Amino acid sequence: MNSFTATLRRAHQISNLRKFRVTSQLMSPTVVGTPRIINPLRQFARSMFIQTESTPNEDSLKFIPGHPVMGTGSAEFTDTRSALASPLAIRLMGIEGVKSVFFGPDFVTVSKVSDNRWNLMKPEIYSTLMEFFTSKQQLFRSEEERNQAGPQDTRILDTDSETVAMIKELLETRVRPAIMEDGGDIEYRGFEDGTVKVKLKGSCRGCDSSTVTLKNGIENMMRHYIPEVERVEQILDQEEEIALDEFSKFEARLEKTQKKGDSPMAQYMSP
Repeated sequence: MNSFTATLRRAHQISNLRKFRVTSQLMSPTVVGTPRIINPLRQFARSMFIQTESTPNEDSLKFIPGHPVMGTGSAEFTDTRSALASPLAIRLMGIEGVKSVFFGPDFVTVSKVSDNRWNLMKPEIYSTLMEFFTSKQQLFRSEEERNQAGPQDTRILDTDSETVAMIKELLETRVRPAIMEDGGDIEYRGFEDGTVKVKLKGSCRGCDSSTVTLKNGIENMMRHYIPEVERVEQILDQEEEIALDEFSKFEARLEKTQKKGDSPMAQYMSP
């Protein structure tokens, strides 16, 4: 009997101990006290997903953070000096191998030096974009710098002729949206003697297919809607002219070598 009573008392003690433990956990300050504060930046970072899209230019990638970048308009940074206007641009330009940065309405296009590899660069680019957008920083240091960076080229002026006004409207409403899909932009540089002068930016800068885009796309559209337009020409920067000249010289040397005879490997393959 005494043994049974002792066992029953022991079971009762264990039951009370379990109840005490459960009650202590429920009454713990971490549960019923001050609510745990969740860092909103960490929560935002977890929900943020940056996508990438390839462009016709293999040295340019389009990064889509899922949040507005410029909102409207675009801005391009081709060197450190111009990138000083934007905290994000200067950080991206500081990544090894980055050649230029382009901001679109809802994307960022990063162009690299040809010798560098995307698989080594993308992790740092992702990290930079994630950190910037989660910190809610301003894209530009001032509103004035933002206005200066955005395109003003297609704004129709009172001094514009009817033809120039039509060219600008066509560039803004038809051409620019299509080119931005590929991570680039187009800038109006003038109209003279039937020739529309434009500047390609972003992923379209230095792209091999840019000539095809100009002739088969933009020029044909311009000539169809505006009879006064005869051709569309691209304005090149000094460094682009040098690169194009070097490429032309290389092609000429290659063609000259091929005309002389077989390929350079022929002498090693002959019996």
